[in-house]
Amino acid sequence: MSKLLHVLPIPPGSSVVSVLPELTRALDGSSPPLLPVPDGDAKETNRLTRALRPGEPIDDVADDIALVMATSGTTGVPKGALLSPRALRASGEATHRRLGGPGSWLLALPAHHIAGMQVLLRSLLAGKTPVVVDVTAGFDPGDLPAAVEAMSGPRRYTSLVPTQLVKVLEHPDATAALAALDAVLLGGAATPPPLLRRALDTGIRVVRTYGMSETCGGCVYDGIPLDVATVRIDDDSRVLLGGEIVASGYRGLPEHSAFAEPGWFRTDDAGSLAGGRLTIHGRLDEAISTGGLTVVPEVVEAVLAEHPAVRECAVLGVPDDRLGERVVAVLVAAPGLVPTVEDLRLHVGSVLDVTAAPREIRVVDAIPLRGPGKVDRIALREAWSRP
Repeated sequence: MSKLLHVLPIPPGSSVVSVLPELTRALDGSSPPLLPVPDGDAKETNRLTRALRPGEPIDDVADDIALVMATSGTTGVPKGALLSPRALRASGEATHRRLGGPGSWLLALPAHHIAGMQVLLRSLLAGKTPVVVDVTAGFDPGDLPAAVEAMSGPRRYTSLVPTQLVKVLEHPDATAALAALDAVLLGGAATPPPLLRRALDTGIRVVRTYGMSETCGGCVYDGIPLDVATVRIDDDSRVLLGGEIVASGYRGLPEHSAFAEPGWFRTDDAGSLAGGRLTIHGRLDEAISTGGLTVVPEVVEAVLAEHPAVRECAVLGVPDDRLGERVVAVLVAAPGLVPTVEDLRLHVGSVLDVTAAPREIRVVDAIPLRGPGKVDRIALREAWSRP
């Protein structure tokens, strides 16, 4: 008999620890399936509940579900990844094995998203209560030193997204605090190479992670799958992820093509494997077709990020009568520097085909994000189309 899906309100700030007993029951399979939603954010809660229908039975095909984790929703409509207790435990335990053993965790991400939720679950598996940085009103790196000081040993970890790391590196005390940790998992979006080098140069032990709600979060660390995960590349360069960490499917979508092959999840990412190490090249559904050629935004972004005048950037294609789409860039400038489109085109053209170089740029104060750290390209395109 199917169980009903229940809402699990996730309180803000340090009050989030109040959900740990319910999550303990979820991990041991004794709770009903739970849909985490942000307590106090009525708009986001309504969006998630409309799409994922708490109060209705969970799918019969996946009756052992602990959590229904909302995807980041590139189309604006989230799907619900059905995660079993076994998959969640496998993910957390494999993470600890890869990092060198269980430890204390610092939560600095919204816990209704998979990356933040995994901090709570890994804390439970380690027998620890997480230390919490309140990000309700935004991430303040100035909160990190005291939070790190409050963490117990012998091993200490946290999980961040690249935009948070950018802020940390502008704050010397926060940088020193992160460098004291045994590992800083960094995921949710691609990490620009200059940002990674800066962090490593300060002594921060960054571990880049790749994964999604459908794989219980990160399952590939620094290009190498966890010991409970498997990676393969399809004929069209698509990345497929398999293993114990794969979701049982999507809520209400039993025939979804992403789970057509039992035990595997078909991502929307293009990648390659060399020597057992995975490299992600970008999303297949975000490729730009310009003048009959294909441009992958993430590849261009990685080159732009190397320019000294670029602090953050996002590349997208916008309609063009002649080219079909033209490549444009939205960027946050480095302090005191004013990039020009001519400089950036020369910079990109020195590394990639000039077709990939942005034909226009717009400088903004901040790049819009969806979920924890992912570029909101829908919002960027809508903003670009406005005069």
